[in-house]
Amino acid sequence: MTADPVTGLRADARRNRDQILAAAKQWFAVQGPDVPMEEIARAAGVGIGTLYRRFPDREALIQAVARDSFEKALAEARAAVAEEPTAWEALVRFLHQSQELRLTMQLAMTSPPRIALRDDEERNELRRALIEVLDTVVHAAQAEGTLRDDIDTGDVAMVFALLVRQVPKTDDTVAGLAAERCMALILDGLRAPSSGAPLPGRPITAEDIGP
Repeated sequence: MTADPVTGLRADARRNRDQILAAAKQWFAVQGPDVPMEEIARAAGVGIGTLYRRFPDREALIQAVARDSFEKALAEARAAVAEEPTAWEALVRFLHQSQELRLTMQLAMTSPPRIALRDDEERNELRRALIEVLDTVVHAAQAEGTLRDDIDTGDVAMVFALLVRQVPKTDDTVAGLAAERCMALILDGLRAPSSGAPLPGRPITAEDIGP
């Protein structure tokens, strides 16, 4: 089953939908996709009946959160490209700000097997568009000499995917500091010129990481 169509919703229905999605994102980020639906409804300020009218089951809600997160991540990426003076700064901004994409990738890794995010064509189309933007930024940064030239778009995406995996439980302050330090290390490794050892194999391209 899929979520209710967004087009044509009344203002109050759209507001309820947006509140449910926002609450679901917060709960999914903390507890994963198995959080009780009643908790999501309570956090959204709606009744459980209203939640199920918008999203008839957990799969529909997870799919909707994933699509909404990809839409916002794509908007962030395009804004970074349009507003930053260099491709490197656009890449840095996107990697730092893409909380929406982090949540989507966490859902893809932790959702029950029956919930096949890969089968959602709308989400897959957004993913393809996002990879196209990233591919453009990566090659532009290489052309300007700020990104090492022995990597490709797939390498950047894979490094980012590793960063969003679950980390050992700790308090929020340490977790936030760890994420910032890991990102700084990643960016230092991506920056040109590279002073490290040669990378094994060949660069991983956008084509390598899926349709």
